[in-house]
Amino acid sequence: MKKKLWMVVMIAILAIAAVACSSNSSKDSAGAPKAEKESEELTIKHQLGETKVKKNPQKVVVFDFGALDTLDKLGVEVAGVPQKNIPPYLSKYKDAKYQNVGGLKEPDFEKINEINPDLIIISGRQQDSYQEFTKIAPTIFIGVDTKKYMESFTENTKTLGRIFGKESQADQELAKVNEDIKKLNEKATASGKNALIILANDGKVSAYGAGSRFGIIHDVFGLTPVDKNIETKTHGQSISFEYIVDKDPDYLFVIDRGAAVGGESSAKQVVENELVKKTKAFKNNHIVYLDPNYWYLSGGGLVSVEEMVKEVGAAIK
Repeated sequence: MKKKLWMVVMIAILAIAAVACSSNSSKDSAGAPKAEKESEELTIKHQLGETKVKKNPQKVVVFDFGALDTLDKLGVEVAGVPQKNIPPYLSKYKDAKYQNVGGLKEPDFEKINEINPDLIIISGRQQDSYQEFTKIAPTIFIGVDTKKYMESFTENTKTLGRIFGKESQADQELAKVNEDIKKLNEKATASGKNALIILANDGKVSAYGAGSRFGIIHDVFGLTPVDKNIETKTHGQSISFEYIVDKDPDYLFVIDRGAAVGGESSAKQVVENELVKKTKAFKNNHIVYLDPNYWYLSGGGLVSVEEMVKEVGAAIK
């Protein structure tokens, strides 16, 4: 009888041990995908090629301010930025906790090497140095294609969301921006007004139309271009003040390059001369000075695009 009781006890002990082992085995197998996920590698297609990037990179160097403001909005920390040109709305990145990696067009490759980043994010101003960046770390191009601004902006935001595991948040933020753009487009379309966009630089002015770097005002926000034949160039089409008078726009949007790059803000004195004062834009108080930090230095980020929407929306009466 005692022998039988002993056998029952032993069987029970072995059964419990088997269940425990099975449970541990299950936990291990459940944990494996998590480990795999942490070391997951993504293939990011971009304008300059394809780059393999590990998900959730820890040390990130960012040269594009639109990408930086998106990462900031998503709560992603970075290691290095070009502090020389940082716009005021991103001034927190001037702090010593962030490494200074040079200027937008003069990267400090020695400093970047010291950081030993897991990922480098660049855009148009750095694209000629792409190969040099790739020798240091995986590098992706996150720039806006102005001919399809919203598609490009959306794709860039979603890409950053994928890389840093912020897909849901990125989608929510994009939904907010799209809703605000829809309202602005309805307002702009209903106004029936046209517009001219100019860049003021050292006493000279150049015009930007649909499909240009500032063409979002026409292509997305809905204001009609006063001239549909403006050449699409990076630095705009050089124009005279007589041209502005001749086109006589309802709205004149001005971006002051000097103010953006640390020089004197002189756009108002240059633009509001005796000729331009003859236009509808001046007479109706519709000359709008856009914040060059969002429009010239940055753009294409969750923060900058939202601010661009607000500026234009506030200007349209």
